[in-house]
Amino acid sequence: MQNTIFSLGHSSHSWDHFRSLIEAPNIGVVLDVRSSPRSRLHYFNKPELRYRLNSIGISYLHLGDQLGGRPASGVADYEAMATTALFLDGIAKVLEIAGRCRPALMCAEHEPLECHRCLLVARHLVERHGAHVAHIQRDGQIEPHEDTEDRLLAKWGGGGDLFRTRAERLSAAYRLQARKLGVGK
Repeated sequence: MQNTIFSLGHSSHSWDHFRSLIEAPNIGVVLDVRSSPRSRLHYFNKPELRYRLNSIGISYLHLGDQLGGRPASGVADYEAMATTALFLDGIAKVLEIAGRCRPALMCAEHEPLECHRCLLVARHLVERHGAHVAHIQRDGQIEPHEDTEDRLLAKWGGGGDLFRTRAERLSAAYRLQARKLGVGK
């Protein structure tokens, strides 16, 4: 899984469980894509998280200003956000880091299909840059992004349409899922 960009949600995991999730695939840096790097679980608050990760030899970088799912400038619209210079700069940083070590995009939601790290960030990395993305599930299983997209298509009934390409069906499914989460138009 060289040059893979991983993704995971901290959810309500204990510190020990979270640590096991990121140590198993040998993550070198956690890229925090939360707009607000805070949690009711103190060890997922930015300063404590950075300290704990650094103490086990894993770097930490907050990219929520660039890749967060809740922009300060108003309502979230993932398709519009993916075209901004700030977002594209964040994506460039992820790709540059992925060339040097094994990163994991981290947000709060455990289910990738319920989180912008999949619906916005991973989607862009895969579609626009051909990146290999894989989602670390809460049980430690690693799901390739393509399998996550298959689940998205199954959820929105886009799997059997013979008149549209996979890319067209996925685009519609991404839009529907984002709308379900209250994002976009």
